[in-house]
Amino acid sequence: MKTLPRCATALVLALVLAVGPAGLAASPARADQGRLRLEAGWAALAPGVGYRELTVRTPHGDARVYAVRADLRGPGVRADLLFPGAVAARAPLTAMAGARSAVAAVNGDFFDISEEQHPGVAATGATSGPAVYRGRALKAAVPQAQRFGWWPPPGDTDQDVLGVGVDGVARLGRLVLRGRVRAAGGAWPLGGLNQYALPVGSIGVFTPEWGEVSRARAACGNDESRKAPCTAQTREVTVRQGRVAAVSDTPGSGPIPAGSTVLLGREAGARALAGLPVGAPVAVDYRLESSEPVPFRFALGAYRLLRDGQALAGLDATAVEPRSAVGLADGGRVLTLLSTDGREGTSTGLSLTELARTVSELGCPDGVYLDGGASATLVARDRATGELTVRNQLDHGRERPVPNALGIFAG
Repeated sequence: MKTLPRCATALVLALVLAVGPAGLAASPARADQGRLRLEAGWAALAPGVGYRELTVRTPHGDARVYAVRADLRGPGVRADLLFPGAVAARAPLTAMAGARSAVAAVNGDFFDISEEQHPGVAATGATSGPAVYRGRALKAAVPQAQRFGWWPPPGDTDQDVLGVGVDGVARLGRLVLRGRVRAAGGAWPLGGLNQYALPVGSIGVFTPEWGEVSRARAACGNDESRKAPCTAQTREVTVRQGRVAAVSDTPGSGPIPAGSTVLLGREAGARALAGLPVGAPVAVDYRLESSEPVPFRFALGAYRLLRDGQALAGLDATAVEPRSAVGLADGGRVLTLLSTDGREGTSTGLSLTELARTVSELGCPDGVYLDGGASATLVARDRATGELTVRNQLDHGRERPVPNALGIFAG
């Protein structure tokens, strides 16, 4: 028997494999429901990066799982954030991964995908959670009630992230926005950074990284409901070279020029900004404060599945959907990216509790889940041909454009 890779060694004691002529493991007994059936060894995508396909037996049927394992200690092996170049933008995962020559990638955070409850307001495509890129704060988290996707387990928030520190080690943490707007009339805390939703009564800052999409969505919903109406009490102030360059009573759209920032206030925040005329001096400072001592080189929003080998309490055990997740092993030096089939063909998706068990049985004591449903996508490059392809079966056979992703690079 071949030696199993580090992230699969936990399966040795749990499984007895019967291999048939086609090289596939025989179906496990009913007592093994929820266990993995290994169908092949890890195939090398690049030095330090492997790929394999698995089958998970569940009471609701077989689920196909596609996984990429990356040893971040390997020469040239690293992980990074993929995004289309703007916070409020989306692109197919194959396009983002291909543009950066990634070896593999999995879709990322939940995002603003529909605004049916706000007529005339376009969905922004921006993610719910924070993001850091090349050590720079890209965006902060929306209010908890404004997130899209499943509610996180108790204790998790939209400020939770998965990332890699400047030391090259992957870790889970929390990023909290800290910032202020200072002017002659006073100082006000910032409630948002490049977010599709702002807390009621707050002021948010938008930078050129936001993109061209209208900022109107940031004044919709409230701290209790994403579906609450938009407020008409808004004020937008454009700041350039430390002074107010333009003002408006409505949120704007279009690209923000380099060297400029836009402040958008709603309710009390709008009233505060109304006191800033054109030409008034304004200072804006912000940062994402990390719960971790090592700064993140990159990070994206993600929700805990596992901590120290134990599934988090409160994970949904009922809803079965296509899923994406990332497991951490060897103290954050090994990452396992995975995604499932679901909604198409004979393969089912997984519940969150089944997803947690799957990540654990791959030998990863810590793990997070990412956006799922039609967003669940895993791509990997064929080592022989160099072709980057989608490995899981997609909802309706189409790639859904996504706002960010976790990419793996080698060489």
